[in-house]
Amino acid sequence: MNILRLLDKLSHDQFFTKEASRLEAITDISLFGKKAAKAAVPLGLGTLMATSAKAEPTKTALTGTALKSTLTDALQLALVLEYLENEYYSIGLSTPGLIPNGDRTVFMQISKHESAHVGFLKSTLTSLGTTPGNKPTFDFTSGGKFMPFTDYNQFLILAQAFEDTGVRAYKGQAGNVMSNKVVLQAALQIHSVEARHASQVRRMRANKGWIELADGGNMPSATNPVYAGEDNVNQAGYNTATLFGAAAGSAAYDEVLSGSDAQTIASLFIV
Repeated sequence: MNILRLLDKLSHDQFFTKEASRLEAITDISLFGKKAAKAAVPLGLGTLMATSAKAEPTKTALTGTALKSTLTDALQLALVLEYLENEYYSIGLSTPGLIPNGDRTVFMQISKHESAHVGFLKSTLTSLGTTPGNKPTFDFTSGGKFMPFTDYNQFLILAQAFEDTGVRAYKGQAGNVMSNKVVLQAALQIHSVEARHASQVRRMRANKGWIELADGGNMPSATNPVYAGEDNVNQAGYNTATLFGAAAGSAAYDEVLSGSDAQTIASLFIV
């Protein structure tokens, strides 16, 4: 089964909404578990990309080199963000007593997605002739500002910040991967999965599933860079606040996060 189709299937709302019964979620995870494990193997992903992403043509040697650099830089940034999320959920799930039993199914599934994303990005970079970056050393306390593995509320706060960052960052890099249609499709599908993660975690914190007016929703000031610019209400020369109000107007469009801004946010948690 194609890993991207699988991730899209596994990101169905029933996996990420409390309204769905735990039995339904566990049953579906069981049905897809073996396929997910097989599809997430880096070798399988590498084979997929070796016959598709690598085969994408470039117009000239010079243009091809420039496009490849832009493409692989975007993928390296995505890999850093996925490394961060993957390790964060792995530590959270392995910390006794941190995540309530009723929420573990959600984070176990999100963790599986992040692990698959890491494997996919590494294999894609390799298939494009680029060595994937090494996983950084993370400090999820950000120098003592947070205690996410002893306080579940803080764990949720950072989970929301990381997921919201990922959604905006993937959207911001879409233009940089357009030179390769296979990678573009993959990035947009992963973006969709990350958006579902973000929406679910936000709702678990009693927030709306979307961002309004650069307000993360009861988030500490240290996370402000994640939401900077989300209060924009001007789209294609039209002020959406005029007809819908500022909150609805800003919520109707997700704002992109530049690569440098995404890297700056990630760097807050890198030693």
